[in-house]
Amino acid sequence: MRVFVTVVDSGSQSAAADLLDLSRPAVSRHLAELEHWTGARLLHRTTRKLTLTPAGAELLPRCRQMLELEADMQAAVAVPDDAPRGLLRITASSSFGHAVLAREVATYVAKYPGVTIDMQLLDRAVNLVDERIDLAIRIARELDPNLIARKLGRCPSVLCAAPAWLREHGMPAGVEELAQRSCLTHSYFGKSLWQFTRLSDNTPVSVAVSGNISANDATALLQACVAGAGIAMLPRYLATPSLASGELQTVLDGFAPQELGIFGVYSSRKHLPATLRTLLDFLAERLAA
Repeated sequence: MRVFVTVVDSGSQSAAADLLDLSRPAVSRHLAELEHWTGARLLHRTTRKLTLTPAGAELLPRCRQMLELEADMQAAVAVPDDAPRGLLRITASSSFGHAVLAREVATYVAKYPGVTIDMQLLDRAVNLVDERIDLAIRIARELDPNLIARKLGRCPSVLCAAPAWLREHGMPAGVEELAQRSCLTHSYFGKSLWQFTRLSDNTPVSVAVSGNISANDATALLQACVAGAGIAMLPRYLATPSLASGELQTVLDGFAPQELGIFGVYSSRKHLPATLRTLLDFLAERLAA
């Protein structure tokens, strides 16, 4: 199974042989034995490339789970002070990755130098199995109940604008005025409807918004807001430095934007690798603040 997975990941039997320190005939023999055991052809072999057969595509994620189980079994019987080790591939949005996650990952690998982290910062949802991702950090109001996830922290937002824009257009007196203002919207969060809680009486309030700029990345909205393009609803982790420097100013402090959660999404609750479990615990502790 390790040979099969390595051949798929490396793209050829020769590359897999080099990675596994095996001869090419040995790699071919292992593949043939696995195909004999399953009773199905797993790879289409041509002179140019290898491609998975339908049977191979079904078997591949199960082989990965078996290899993870092997690593977890080894970790379970290791001496108590044996530190986590191995490769973890994680993904998050660009803004969260730059503003928060990279710093936390640096602290984690300093604590556990045997672990290697491969961060993929992508502003889209990924298929964990197809893209070989161990952990996806997602920020959302709620997740699909079919996903396997752990809540790692809270992600409050803040409504803000550049002081120059507020001097020119005036501070909104209430959330209903946002419908007539230029609002910078996120493609995935509140594209046309912003939701708040009125702090004076904890009443939920919502308002339809629109504007000239929307983006699928919060950092782009931050830069547009600083440049004076309008009012933006930004995650507090991203907006805080600009608020502290005076580049941005809070708007409608009597209304709290609907809060999002920070979730860690992974592919299976069964046989959770020790290294992934350690990272989840670490992030939950760090992001709780």
